[in-house]
Amino acid sequence: MESIPRLLVLAFGLCAGAAQAREAGDHHLQLGLVHVNTLDSSTPLRTQLRPSLLGGVLGIDSDFVSEGTAARVGSSETLLFIYSYYFTDRWSLKLEGGIPARFDIAGEGVVRPTGIAGSVISVDLGAPVNNPLASATQWSPVAMLQYSFGRPRDAVRPYVGVGLTYTWFTDVELDEDFDAALNDQFGRALALAAGKPGATRARADASPSFAPAFNAGIAMSLSERWNVSASVSYLMLSTESTIDILAADGARLARSRTALDLNPLAMSVLVGYRFRL
Repeated sequence: MESIPRLLVLAFGLCAGAAQAREAGDHHLQLGLVHVNTLDSSTPLRTQLRPSLLGGVLGIDSDFVSEGTAARVGSSETLLFIYSYYFTDRWSLKLEGGIPARFDIAGEGVVRPTGIAGSVISVDLGAPVNNPLASATQWSPVAMLQYSFGRPRDAVRPYVGVGLTYTWFTDVELDEDFDAALNDQFGRALALAAGKPGATRARADASPSFAPAFNAGIAMSLSERWNVSASVSYLMLSTESTIDILAADGARLARSRTALDLNPLAMSVLVGYRFRL
């Protein structure tokens, strides 16, 4: 991301004397790079177990919280595509999409049941061999109302926007080592206690949600139709992440979940083209 300031300096130099009117009736296409950092936080993992001999014999609670556990989401880069329509000289409707970002999810702390079995049945979320715990693809199309400052033919026009996104996740995949640790250290004991001995499997998921989106940036003209811009967007995005351990017959033996505030901060550099139909 160190190249972004250099690109902006170059763009300011190129736009000197250029004027591009962005007026009512204009269509505007933009394509560029976006770097996403998550300002994330999460609650400790809460685990719910299928009723079994573990509770009655070993004193393990069927519902427990593993204090000190947390999930962390890494950064990502991808391509961003934006279409805007100016219905006045200052106001426009903006639709954002592009290639969905892929994120790695890391963990910390130990999931350990209550009772005497807690010293034997446990999974270390922070162990290097288990990280990243999982990865997921995030889809976050945004519809936004944008206001551009200045006059239509100003070479430089700052802008702000506010809108809404609906986010969902696909290809949520557990790391192979973490998957094996869950099944070997946790799943087999749960299956045996539930009267379903044998191999187990784990699966992960994340809930979809609506979230407000905020944007601020600056657009700089290169010619009558071409421009470059830089912007920062913030999404107040939350999700519930779950991991299930399933017996061979598909019965759910355990579910661990955490409320995860992602709050992604996206910084982008874009090239734009203005036209009329």
